[in-house]
Amino acid sequence: MWSKVAKFRNTPMPMRKLMLEACVYLAWARFLKMLPFAKVSPTLGTYMEETSYNDLSRDQKWQGVQVSRALHRVSGHVFWETECMVMGMAAMKMLARRKVPSTLYLGMRRNPAGKVAAHAWVRSGAFYVTGAEEIEQYTVVGKFAKN
Repeated sequence: MWSKVAKFRNTPMPMRKLMLEACVYLAWARFLKMLPFAKVSPTLGTYMEETSYNDLSRDQKWQGVQVSRALHRVSGHVFWETECMVMGMAAMKMLARRKVPSTLYLGMRRNPAGKVAAHAWVRSGAFYVTGAEEIEQYTVVGKFAKN
């Protein structure tokens, strides 16, 4: 545990602040995940719309990368579930605070046993902020754009 504290203390202050913000938004998103999706979905963005793949400024691209790093650093160290939907909702909120456009995708697939599997991921410009693993295996069934 002390090595984690020391590692956090050695992290530059801007990333520390971003990691603390990520922790707050991961908790917020985990709470939202417990609510009916019909209540939460209007807050996610414009349904079935996408943001542009290439209209981001250099600063907006950098913000997306930093938000992704902070979320991935924090998600493994909190005591609540931070799977793809929680990460996606937290990323959308953090990016929106910085006025960085993003799109949350919801996908479905059948695994080899025939069971349905779901996944969520966030894209900002051409960069996948969260959930980029295995997205080619999923069929997009919903998307939410936030400008």
